[in-house]
Amino acid sequence: MTALRLADTGEAADLAAFLVRLIHYDRAAAVRLQTGGGLLAVFGRPAPFEVLAIRTARLADAAGRPGGLDLTVSAGQLADALDAASPSGPASGDPDGGASVRVPGSVTGPPWAGVLPPRTGWRQLPGLPGPEEIRAALAAAVAEFRTRDAALPEPRRTRAERDRIGREIWSRTLDGTGLPLRAAHAAQSLGFLRPAPERAGPVRPARGGTAVRASATASATAVAPRTVPEEPLALLAAGTWLRLRTPYGSIAVRGSTPPGLPLTPV
Repeated sequence: MTALRLADTGEAADLAAFLVRLIHYDRAAAVRLQTGGGLLAVFGRPAPFEVLAIRTARLADAAGRPGGLDLTVSAGQLADALDAASPSGPASGDPDGGASVRVPGSVTGPPWAGVLPPRTGWRQLPGLPGPEEIRAALAAAVAEFRTRDAALPEPRRTRAERDRIGREIWSRTLDGTGLPLRAAHAAQSLGFLRPAPERAGPVRPARGGTAVRASATASATAVAPRTVPEEPLALLAAGTWLRLRTPYGSIAVRGSTPPGLPLTPV
């Protein structure tokens, strides 16, 4: 079994929190892992949003397969491994503050795992609103959905009609940037648009696969990572891909992918 040593236990906790959020949307969620350039990149697809979510963590050394690690694993099993690598777990005691993580065995990847955004060639696009403006646009979209849903006559208040309204709203772009609102909504739902935190101890998911899944809803809204963000909010483009980069992770979406948000706004 491959082991990776993350440079910081706080980043390990941040990754575990990200995985718990993915599990909240899909109990059988899988993630694709790639290493390179001193980083571990974790790719996931939160089912309702039809986007790719990307979270990275610094590696303490060049552990892993020669040429870099690249495999798809269970999100739940990886969350358990990260929890075990925390200071209270059996892999504690690293004098450098790192976390040694045993990577779970690979699983058959879902179709999305075979098509990832490019690693290079990204350019920054102008015109992205600030975090407060983005949150206001999302709040307005949710309010619009609720108003239109309440106005539906009873015979038309069906799942298909509500999904149609949701797709119409979330397919709109954010202030003419070309970024679908569903991508910004995914960033907010995954905790990528939260304000910069103060340094504090991380909130860890409960140990064990069953406990992690049972506590997913509560943990997804109670995470207080201690990692200090470094990269500012930005909208990037490469080919047909758009990427909303935040200090906590990125949301990527292909411009040629038909928009769709099958779940109603929440």
